[in-house]
Amino acid sequence: MIESIPSQPASEPQTASATQPLSAPAVKASVAIEQEGEFDRICFYVTPIGDDASESRKHADFMMEFVIRPALKEFNLHLVRADQMGQPGMIGRQVVEHILKSRLVIADLSFHNPNVFYELCLRHTTRLPTVQIKRAVDRLPFDLNQSRTISIDTSDVYGLYAMLQTHIAEIAAQVRRSLQDVDSADNPISLYYPKAKLTWN
Repeated sequence: MIESIPSQPASEPQTASATQPLSAPAVKASVAIEQEGEFDRICFYVTPIGDDASESRKHADFMMEFVIRPALKEFNLHLVRADQMGQPGMIGRQVVEHILKSRLVIADLSFHNPNVFYELCLRHTTRLPTVQIKRAVDRLPFDLNQSRTISIDTSDVYGLYAMLQTHIAEIAAQVRRSLQDVDSADNPISLYYPKAKLTWN
């Protein structure tokens, strides 16, 4: 994901379109929260971003605006994606900081992107709330295929539209459980090393 971040400055106004339905007010709100360092109010969306107009970018934009953002409404969390962070400095450091400190991470395992898997592993070491989603067409590798993952069929636009509210409710339910009982979230690290937990100063 870090390598896929576009060179366009995050502060440049973004316009909504069929292929890139981003919301400028939401981006500004996320930047403001980051500047205050209030990670307990941030949901970080880990996803393949890709180049403009690429399939992965269209997927990430659609999921962010029409599935994940509506699912987070009741939780008062600001949704942030790596290409929307407006702070100066190293993007890689900021991404890692968001992975390690955000109250919630939603990891989109679609397209089998290696950066997403790497960043999900970092999140697993913190044992903080994490929700996994993926396209129905993508089969998860062995280490992750036993973890609860919301599968979304994006192959048929009509079927996806009909199931949209169901997927929003599924994500909201998982977010609710994750935030209410932080210790309940299992992952490959907590399963085999239950006392292991990454901490930092």
